[in-house]
Amino acid sequence: MTKIKRIRKAVFPVAGLGTRFLPATKAVPKEMLTVVDKPVIQHVVNEARAAGIEHFIFVTGRGKAVIEDHFDHQFELEATLSGKKKTRELDELLAELPEAGCTSFTRQQAPRGLGHAVWCARDIVGDEPFALLLPDMLHHGAKPCLAEMIEAYETTGGNVIAVAPVPDNQTHQYGIAGVEDAKAKVSRITSMVEKPPKGTAPSNLHITGRYVLEPEIFPLLGRHEAGAGGEIQLTDAMIALNNAPGHAFHAVRFDGDIYDCGSKIGFLLANVAYGLERDDLGPQLRAAIKDML
Repeated sequence: MTKIKRIRKAVFPVAGLGTRFLPATKAVPKEMLTVVDKPVIQHVVNEARAAGIEHFIFVTGRGKAVIEDHFDHQFELEATLSGKKKTRELDELLAELPEAGCTSFTRQQAPRGLGHAVWCARDIVGDEPFALLLPDMLHHGAKPCLAEMIEAYETTGGNVIAVAPVPDNQTHQYGIAGVEDAKAKVSRITSMVEKPPKGTAPSNLHITGRYVLEPEIFPLLGRHEAGAGGEIQLTDAMIALNNAPGHAFHAVRFDGDIYDCGSKIGFLLANVAYGLERDDLGPQLRAAIKDML
């Protein structure tokens, strides 16, 4: 039996322009917009770290240097906090910094699709399975989504995708996975389709932006075959890999809440949800919302 390789690396595609949030994203990357008091990308990196990820790979573009700065020391700020005895704030900053040598940054020079962004990380990932986390999608639950996926992967091997149910009348808006057992926590994927026409979806389980993928995905992405919208689509490569012998895909059903921070409503809801669960903010925020409504 082939030994299952441990998932050590995670890829974060952060090259998008964030046009839906203009003018806020004219000079600030959308990934640096804050949910309560942390940038969206910090929440996603924290999810990866909680799942045991050791190396964080960011696929960036023009105007994204602030993301690299965020995951580095800021000596003037740290010295100021230390001098003012703001120990709690300093400890929080240092606790969320990756260790030296554990972050990598590579450029996607042109917006050629998610599949192309993932392909840009191929040399850093190397010949090992890896996690992929879309930073727009915050998964908010009792247990980190990626941790659940890696637990499943350690049993199934192959490729693992997080899914969650959506109303049947909305399946045409998402990438959908057909599975052997739609009610199971973990189930073999039988089909994948990107935004199926109404009434044709193989299930109501949409792909939520969390993946564990084998390195064999890279040669498929390297064909640079244009898919929907003229872009290199990750889903197309996953379908091809799923059809290849020995590269099964399994779905892990995520039972928490998912907030699409690429949309204004999703971003606002994420701020409310993450704020309400905070001991220092929740009671006041709940009372303020009640008064406002």
